[in-house]
Amino acid sequence: MKRKGFTLLELLVVIIIVGVLATLGFQQYARVIEKSRGAEARAVLGSIRTSAAGHYLEHRALTGFNDDNAGIGAAADQIPSACRGSNYFSYGVNATGDTLTGTATRCTASGKTPDASTAFTLTLTSDFATGSDAWASDFGY
Repeated sequence: MKRKGFTLLELLVVIIIVGVLATLGFQQYARVIEKSRGAEARAVLGSIRTSAAGHYLEHRALTGFNDDNAGIGAAADQIPSACRGSNYFSYGVNATGDTLTGTATRCTASGKTPDASTAFTLTLTSDFATGSDAWASDFGY
């Protein structure tokens, strides 16, 4: 009489293969999710750039443009200057002459969960004299 079914060895091989594929898939999934969180930072940095453009048009320079002008601060209705439970990033600006540099830093503690293991950054540099914008990131946001 012939038995139908799988041997223990065949089942173990299949389980190992599925485990390896699941591990690889989870790593890719986590990376894609983290990159999607960068959309928050891009939107906020774009908003900061818009505020800076208004300041530049009014004063013909970015002198005096700072976190307060950009709406960055500690209040609940402001763009967060430090990590807090409602955002994945904290933000800051540096304006000199015609150039604005806005930086979003991924929270490693006290941010919206899950926190990142590394404080990755996304930077927008806008030169209002030439009208050019440049994005830079150390994660791929």
